[in-house]
Amino acid sequence: MSGEYFEGGYPPPAFYFTVTFGDGMKVPDASFSEVSGIGIEMETESVVEGGENRFVHQLPKSIKHPNLELKRGISTLNSPLVKWCKETLEGAFIKAIVPQTIIVKLNGAEGEVLRAWAFVDAYPIKWDVEGFNATKNEVAIEKMTFAYTYSKRSK
Repeated sequence: MSGEYFEGGYPPPAFYFTVTFGDGMKVPDASFSEVSGIGIEMETESVVEGGENRFVHQLPKSIKHPNLELKRGISTLNSPLVKWCKETLEGAFIKAIVPQTIIVKLNGAEGEVLRAWAFVDAYPIKWDVEGFNATKNEVAIEKMTFAYTYSKRSK
């Protein structure tokens, strides 16, 4: 088996990560419990060749990215991220949408960056709060969903 191994020969744990916005400065309220939607997919178009019924050609069509989703405990209204989401989603398109780069970093045990993904020209497209349940003792969670132009992985 070839490939890069991490310290100790094991893959890194997925629980030690950081999220930064804009110029890469760490925002105090950017502590998230979950990040999902990191991926890339090539869409294909099926083309049947006339007279040849044994197979269908799969031709590349475009690149597709899932939306980036970030989950965390509900934050206050003076949070920079909450303000950005409110301005974008409740602004009725009066002001221009202000996209930012979102950077997600997977860190090692010593805090070193093992992998990083940049989501360029991201902007919030959905902001919702998970349901409340009086029979459970859980933190109230908000989920922010972002669209972006493209992503790139470094490291």
